[in-house]
Amino acid sequence: MNSKITAVKGMNDILPPESARWEWFEDKVRDIMARHAYRMVRTPIVEPTALFVRGTGETTDIVEKEMYSFEDRLNGEQLTLRPENTPGVVRAAIEHNLTYDGGKRLYYMGPMFRHERPQRGRYRQFYQLGAEVLGFPGPEVDAELMVLAHRLLGDLGLANIRVELNSLGVPAERRAHREALVAYFERHAALLDTDAQRRLHTNPLRILDTKNAAMQEMVQAAPQLLDYLGEASLKHLQTVQKLLDACGVPWTVNARLVRGLDYYSHTVFEFITDELGAQGTLCGGGRYDGLFEILGGKPTPAVGWGMGIERVLELLVLQLGEFGAPAPDAYAIIPAADALPLAMPALQALRAEGVKVQMHAGSGEGMGSMKSQFKKADGSGARYALVFGPDELAIGMVTVKALRDGIGAQVQRPLGGCADWADTLKA
Repeated sequence: MNSKITAVKGMNDILPPESARWEWFEDKVRDIMARHAYRMVRTPIVEPTALFVRGTGETTDIVEKEMYSFEDRLNGEQLTLRPENTPGVVRAAIEHNLTYDGGKRLYYMGPMFRHERPQRGRYRQFYQLGAEVLGFPGPEVDAELMVLAHRLLGDLGLANIRVELNSLGVPAERRAHREALVAYFERHAALLDTDAQRRLHTNPLRILDTKNAAMQEMVQAAPQLLDYLGEASLKHLQTVQKLLDACGVPWTVNARLVRGLDYYSHTVFEFITDELGAQGTLCGGGRYDGLFEILGGKPTPAVGWGMGIERVLELLVLQLGEFGAPAPDAYAIIPAADALPLAMPALQALRAEGVKVQMHAGSGEGMGSMKSQFKKADGSGARYALVFGPDELAIGMVTVKALRDGIGAQVQRPLGGCADWADTLKA
């Protein structure tokens, strides 16, 4: 007997009724993106490995430890399953000269892949919603993107989410801060853990993001990048803060917020909940004005964010409860198979009018008893049963029986004029 094949650990099936929650979320996203004039972009799941090494950063955890990379056996090309999508969007914008006629507001939804230990809120295949604004240098689009994320989370019904922001300034300011940071950590080398020692001369900014409790007091006293910002960078940050205030988005400055990727500059931010344990960051992003040049394009300002869909949906369940499975408007009860040539066209006519109809399907031994069909109709959650019995069909009618009003009221409707009474079935 063949052994059972199961899914890869950390790569999950999304099945009904859970998939209904995903569809509801995706509909909310499409609506709010349309209201903000953002357009959908779809990029390949597989990209050249060099895209992420150059774009994400050689010393990031993603590139060093987490990428699913392989060699194409056909031509020897080095390929990677995308661990994030910002480099892919920028690569597409450069390749297709997307900003030749002005800036673009884009969004995407899809799977990302990281080779790490699966745990709550962190999977090997995970789904991300992202928004990217390309070609606009001003702080107003930084604020717009944060307002967009805040509006989406609010429309979903989520609460108790805090917004933290910081500024990473421009390269010259980061270099000055980096020198001070390295000197500070060298003076406290005895307190650095293995990861911090490895990052000291490659990516010292990431040490500020450590979760090691033994290092927290020392890290809190480290030089702050905010103290190295020039007038223009401070003005950029202050404008973002002022616009967030005007739009009713509460925020706090977190001077230790650095994000995990090399391409950020100026504004960085996170939307955080305390209800998901260690994986509490729902959405994070910032400005990445230098990424186009890193990937071989012309200098182009850009800013964006990514949102973990699984984390958002988990928080929805925690705060709002389980999402009920969608129910049809009506369930078609068909006592005998010889009724199908008349019943099925009627059901198609109702569906054409927007009615959600589930048809009873028989077994190989027949359609089943009326009692069993009514039981299935009730279990489907439908508000009405449509009975295509021999008595009804003999006079060109169908019986419409209410299943949810407590009294089971029923009427007969003409089989040939479904469009005229379809509206009465819609939820």
